[in-house]
Amino acid sequence: MEYAEDPEFCSMIDRLRDEIGNDTGEVPAPFGRLAETGDPGELPADPEELHRVLTAPGQPLWAREVAAYALGVAGDPRAFEALVLFLNHRDPERCVTAAHALARLGDPRTARAAAALATNELRAAYALLPVRLLAELRAPESVPALITVLERRLPAADPHWRVGLACVEGLGALGDPRARPALESALPHPRLGAAAARSLDLLGPERAADRA
Repeated sequence: MEYAEDPEFCSMIDRLRDEIGNDTGEVPAPFGRLAETGDPGELPADPEELHRVLTAPGQPLWAREVAAYALGVAGDPRAFEALVLFLNHRDPERCVTAAHALARLGDPRTARAAAALATNELRAAYALLPVRLLAELRAPESVPALITVLERRLPAADPHWRVGLACVEGLGALGDPRARPALESALPHPRLGAAAARSLDLLGPERAADRA
């Protein structure tokens, strides 16, 4: 893969420049040129080199993120665990990059992991990217998990309304009639109501079969 032509990879390297430049530790040997020039084209193409950076002890966080992303978009399942950890990171920009790579990894475990993160109420503040990933994956786990999360975000005083909004939008995009009751419950919500109405329109008119 030509990483220099991957906009998400280039954006990640731009974001990491300061972190790489301020890192006082030893730069992993395969990433020497990348750290020196900041050129995305300097990433080593050998997946074994990337995997060694990902798994060797003491590697800087930025190097593990770069290696996990590169392996993920290449479809290497060895990136899965690291990408899931980054999907649950406190830094939302790392979550964005991980979600992008996980969506392209094609690992059957991804939807289950995203559903577990999205529905973990102790991590509700970090559920936005797992929710969006579930909608993108369109997996069997997607609709039940998004309904569960949305129902928890319905109290008007809930601070995580943006997560609820992502659920509403995702359920509309998925078009599954099972989402109708939860979307109807969101209609009175001051922040979610308009989006819920749009998503219900996407579901189309209710059919008798949907009520059965």
